[in-house]
Amino acid sequence: MSASATSHDPIRQLLETASRQIQNNELREAAETLNKAQMTWPNDARIFMMAGLMAEKSGNIPAAFDALRRCVALDPNWSPGELQLALLYARRGMYDKAIMHAERLAKREPNNALVLGHLVDFAHATGNLELAVRELRRGLEYLPKDVQMRTLLASDLQVQGQRAEALRLWDELIADDPKNEQALLGRVTTLIEAGKASAATRDTTTLLELSPGNTIYAYYSAIAHGVTPEHQPPELNRAMFDDMAATYDQHVVRGLRYQLPKIVAEKIIQRFPTKSLSVLDLGCGTGLLGVCLGRLDGFLIGVDISHAMIAQAGSHGLYDRFHTVNILDAVRETPDNQYEVITALDVFIYTGDLKATIPNAHRILMPAGDLYFSCEVAPEDGPDLVLQPNGRYAHKRSHVQALCKQVGFEQVEIEELVLRHEGGEPVNGILVTARKAA
Repeated sequence: MSASATSHDPIRQLLETASRQIQNNELREAAETLNKAQMTWPNDARIFMMAGLMAEKSGNIPAAFDALRRCVALDPNWSPGELQLALLYARRGMYDKAIMHAERLAKREPNNALVLGHLVDFAHATGNLELAVRELRRGLEYLPKDVQMRTLLASDLQVQGQRAEALRLWDELIADDPKNEQALLGRVTTLIEAGKASAATRDTTTLLELSPGNTIYAYYSAIAHGVTPEHQPPELNRAMFDDMAATYDQHVVRGLRYQLPKIVAEKIIQRFPTKSLSVLDLGCGTGLLGVCLGRLDGFLIGVDISHAMIAQAGSHGLYDRFHTVNILDAVRETPDNQYEVITALDVFIYTGDLKATIPNAHRILMPAGDLYFSCEVAPEDGPDLVLQPNGRYAHKRSHVQALCKQVGFEQVEIEELVLRHEGGEPVNGILVTARKAA
C-alpha cells in the first residue's frame, strides 16, 4: 500500500498511536506499535517515516537516515516523507542535501507553503540569500499579501543592498499596518544604511511612542537625529547573535573567511608554548578561539551577551566558565590582575567607545599580560569613533594607539590585516597586541 491512502486504511490507527508514543518519548512502545503496523501492511512508506523519527529521538542517527531514505524510495512522490528526510539533513547541518530535497519538493508542489517555508529557512541557514529571495518571490506570486514572506523578503533585500525594493516592501507593510514595529524598524535601518538617516526620524519617533524606553529604538533615534551613540545597546547584540548562533561558525569561517581566532591563538601559543595561562575571551561567541587554543593548563573564561552563542561554545568542552553579560559590565566588575591574556576579537566593532574598556583591560591583566583586540579602521582625518552605515563601529588607528599608551601599556603593536570578507570584498582592519609592563 502506498502512503497515499485508500478509503480503507488498515494501519492508520496504529500510526496515530505510534506518533503519540514518539511525542511522549515512549520509544519502546512506539517500536512495538510500528512492528504491528509492518506485520499488518508491510512496506508502507509511512511506517518507515515514523521509524526514522523514532530512531532520531533515540539518538540513532544512522538508523534514522536509513529509515527515511527507505521511506522516500518506497513512495518517491509522497511529500511528507521526503520533507522529513530534508529536515533531518538540516538538523544534522547537512544543508546541501536538505536544500536538494526541498527544491525537488518545491518543483513537485510549487504552491506548498510549508515546503517553501522550510526551503527559505535552509537558504537562510547557509547564507544563500539568492535562493531565499528567489523562493520568497515565488511564494508571493500565489500569496501576494503574506506578511511574513514580505517581511523576510524585505530583510533579505536589505542585506543584499537592494535598498530601493526593500524600502518599497517596508512602505507597503507599514501602509497595511502603521503599528508594525518590525517593518518600521526595517525602514529605519534601511534608510540609515542608505545614508539617509535623517529621513528615519519620523519612524523612530513612532517606534518610541509604541514602545517607550526601548533601548534599541532609542539607539536608532539618536542616529536618525545625527548623534553617534558611544555604544550599541546589549539587547541589539543579543538578538542579532542569538539568531546567528546555530550557523555562525559555518557562516563566518567558510563564508566570510574569518581567521582572527586562529591568528591570535597562534600568537598566544607562541608566547606560552606550555599553555600554562589563564585567558579571558571577551565576546567569545561560539568559542572559535577556544577551539584554536585547545585545552589550557589554566583557565579559559568566555564572556558573551548571547545565551545561544554560549550554548554553542559550551559544546566544545574547552571553556572552564562562561558569563552571559554585557562585555562593558564584565570588564568593569572583574578584579585586578586576573589574567595573562585578554582577547576581544571582532567585538569592539559592536561595543563602540574604548575609553573605559581599554583601561579596565589593563587593570585586569597580570603584569606582562597581553591584550589582543581587533578594530575596523576609521579615517585619520575624522573623529576617533565612527558608526558606519552597516551598523558597525570603526576606530581611528592613532586614537587606539594613544589610548593604549595613555593607560599604561608598555608595548603596543598594530598589525594591518583582512578581518573577514563580505560580499566577496575584504574588510580591512587592525589587530592590536598591547602588553602590560612586567
